[in-house]
Amino acid sequence: MAKWTPQHEAPEPLEGPIVPTVVGGTILWFVLFLVQLPFYGWFDEREATWWVWTCLAGAGLGLIGIWYVRKRDAAIKRAATAEKAPAPAAE
Repeated sequence: MAKWTPQHEAPEPLEGPIVPTVVGGTILWFVLFLVQLPFYGWFDEREATWWVWTCLAGAGLGLIGIWYVRKRDAAIKRAATAEKAPAPAAE
C-alpha cells in the first residue's frame, strides 16, 4: 500500500471566475435542450430521447450549481472582510 501513497503535498485549489463559469455551463445545457427539442420525434424513433433529457437535467443541476457557487462566493467574501476588519476593543 505504501507504493500508492503520495509523497508530496496536494496543490492548492485553483480559484477563478467560478460563478460565470457555472452560469455559462447552465446556459449551454439549456440551449442544447432547446435545440434538440424540435427533433424529439427523431430521437424517439431511434430510442435516444435520453439525449434530450440529459440536457434538461444538466440545466436543472446547473441551477442548483449557480445557487451553490453564489452562496460559496458570498461566504468567501464575508470571511475575507471579517479577516481584514479590526477586532473590537474589549471594555
